[in-house]
Amino acid sequence: MSKIGVIGGSGLYELEGIKKIKEVSVDTPYGTPSANFVVCELAGKEIVFLPRHGAHHQISPSRINYRANIYGMKRLGVSRIISLSACGSLKEELKPLDFVIPTQFVDRTNQARKYTFFDEGVVAHIGFAHPVCQDLAGTVNTAATNLGINIHYGKTYVNMEGPQFSTLAESKLYRSWGMDIVGMTNIAEARLAREAEICYVSLASVTDYDCWHPNHESVTVDVILNNLKRNVANSKKILREFLMQVGPQDMCPCGEALKFAILTQPEFIPAQTKEKLDIIIGKYIK
Repeated sequence: MSKIGVIGGSGLYELEGIKKIKEVSVDTPYGTPSANFVVCELAGKEIVFLPRHGAHHQISPSRINYRANIYGMKRLGVSRIISLSACGSLKEELKPLDFVIPTQFVDRTNQARKYTFFDEGVVAHIGFAHPVCQDLAGTVNTAATNLGINIHYGKTYVNMEGPQFSTLAESKLYRSWGMDIVGMTNIAEARLAREAEICYVSLASVTDYDCWHPNHESVTVDVILNNLKRNVANSKKILREFLMQVGPQDMCPCGEALKFAILTQPEFIPAQTKEKLDIIIGKYIK
């Protein structure tokens, strides 16, 4: 049975009706994931949970081992991921304590984050015009709407480097581009999930107006933590409703992202690379 992956904070542990089964340490060819994976059960569904910043929020966005995290999910049988994160709002109507489902991303990172599994001995070019799974995004949107929670669908997430927050000039620049929200983590997860043929959706909770809004204080950790705490209850409600609603996985383009993407002929792919990527490309090169 395919499993549903949840990436985010520690709120899942207190989700009503959740049953913790075990913790799993996963070794990957790309190093160590952010923490042990926690396997749980809810309404007959297996869920694999991972705190992206580590068990004690000790890993900076630029230093998260995104490849190990997604590879570990794949190895544990995850075929769908919902990613929970905080974001800053770049639009008046996207208010703090609202939720956003981004369906587009713009990458503004500038350090050496590892965004691909295909950088050694094999070349693959996935389609990424629509970077989140439309089926999952629709289910999350319906879950929040049914609960009467303010949610905004189909927005654009600009992924900055961090860990510093935006300068005022950057915040104004993103607004001039038409960006909706700003965050530090989701683009790498979305890229790697698509390469691993895992459906991916992001649920972002708005904590602040970044620093552009003339009538609101600039973003600080205190502001973020206060609003995150206020949003925990609604985050749990949406996640639970989503998990209850999501049905058996239908055929989805995400699950065949590599079907025509691998350019390197199998006989020219090094044996070590074949072994390392077997759970991702094995079905296409055997």
